[in-house]
Amino acid sequence: MPVESGSSAAARQAKQKRKSHSLSIRRTNSTEQDRSGLQRDMLEGQDSKLPLSLRSNLLDLFSQIEREFENLYIENLELRREIETLNDRLAAEGQTFEGADLAKGALKTKASHSTSQLSQKLKTTYKASTSKPRSNSCHARVGGSRNFSVTSWELWGGDSWIVSSFKATTSRAVCQLVREYVGHRDGIWDLSVTRTQPVVLGTASADHTAMLWSIETGKCLLKYTGHQGSVNSIKFHPTEQMALTASGDQTAHIWRYMVQLPTPQPVADMSQTPCEDDVDFSDKDEADGEVEGPNDCPSVRVATTTLRSHQGVVIAADWLVGGKQVVTASWDRAANLYDVETSELVHSLTGHDQELTHCCTHPTQRLVVTSSRDTTFRLWDFRDPSIHSVNVFQGHTEPVTSAVFTVGDNVVSGSDDRTVKVWDLKNMRSPIATIRTDSAVNRISVSVNQKIIALPHDNRQVRLFDMSGVRLARLPRSNRQGHRRMVCCSAWCEDNTSCNLFTCGFDRQAIGWNINIPALLQEK
Repeated sequence: MPVESGSSAAARQAKQKRKSHSLSIRRTNSTEQDRSGLQRDMLEGQDSKLPLSLRSNLLDLFSQIEREFENLYIENLELRREIETLNDRLAAEGQTFEGADLAKGALKTKASHSTSQLSQKLKTTYKASTSKPRSNSCHARVGGSRNFSVTSWELWGGDSWIVSSFKATTSRAVCQLVREYVGHRDGIWDLSVTRTQPVVLGTASADHTAMLWSIETGKCLLKYTGHQGSVNSIKFHPTEQMALTASGDQTAHIWRYMVQLPTPQPVADMSQTPCEDDVDFSDKDEADGEVEGPNDCPSVRVATTTLRSHQGVVIAADWLVGGKQVVTASWDRAANLYDVETSELVHSLTGHDQELTHCCTHPTQRLVVTSSRDTTFRLWDFRDPSIHSVNVFQGHTEPVTSAVFTVGDNVVSGSDDRTVKVWDLKNMRSPIATIRTDSAVNRISVSVNQKIIALPHDNRQVRLFDMSGVRLARLPRSNRQGHRRMVCCSAWCEDNTSCNLFTCGFDRQAIGWNINIPALLQEK
């Protein structure tokens, strides 16, 4: 018998493979065509009020989704095979790793990195916004059939809903949602409470407006519409009825307000609402719909003073002690100190290598702290008029989102590196406490009396810690209550009997919470 050479055998095998592959493709195509024809026959036979063309489009979309999941499944199988191969090699070298844990760790790290990048892109886009606001401006059109929120990608919270907290029952008992403040047409970046009577809540939104709210009733009392861009922060004068707002239109405005508080309404008991912390199987699509702003709310359109020296987005602003000067932080990498009466630029504080993210003033001393994307925050000392010293602190590995003073001698800084650090002003070489979390931290606040730190997170959670880094509670969040997008800011108001903590987020709402602080500290 003739013996077949090796080259001819290889050629014959390759030819058979190509033939079988082409047969497989034809078989697949014919199967898909048969399936498509069968599905269309089923559509025609089903009783539905939807037009046939629309039903056909929906069928095509679901078929595309099915194929995408199939591709992901195949890719997942290939990754698992690679992990098994890697484990075999490591075992041969005398090392062993758990394949599942390795895969989970690698995938989790990759997902966390992409989530952080998406979060930064979202924040950058909105805080720099100077165009006409759109209520659904953060939505991506998918297939022409439905809006899916871009922010839902970053705020799903990963697998954190799997991990339940041992303090869940305690959190529900001492931390209760009291009231929601709804009316903005886009995400809320910042909020603050007035320091004079009448005590009202102020919010700054990406919809180019700032609003003042009755804390007790949740009613909008006043709307400021003088900015041409996203309103990124709001702070109130220490003794007068004046507000300071910073905007993406490269300006900061000082404007006066006069409000009359409505009659308080009975507070609804939210403690009886069923709550399953960290479990959220729906994304609350009603938050993505059109939100009608308060139509009967009076508005202020003209600022008393406009501060224009910056060459970039003004991301934050605050009053110095006494209220005669203000400081602003901008994406032009500078912080400016202004005289309120003359609106003249007094000092330009330069030195940061990247855009500023926040600024804060000391409640009793002429001290300013600025935060930046360059992973540092700087302490500026204006107590001596002849000497303006500055200290640079490098305690984080990602952008510092905020740094705030306490009434005492501490600074608390939060970062996108998922840590919060507590510093002593007398010795700031290293932090005295470090809090490690599972999500990027936004604008934090510290209560005046008990020094409780409220941490708003990108993953929709709000956590409470003491100054030594001990976790006290997590605010309840479920399908029925809490934030449904990233939480941007927190603010304490301990003197208020109904709501002593406020939070706001990109779900276009601010929330008032009642925190039973004595019970919280007793559980520590």
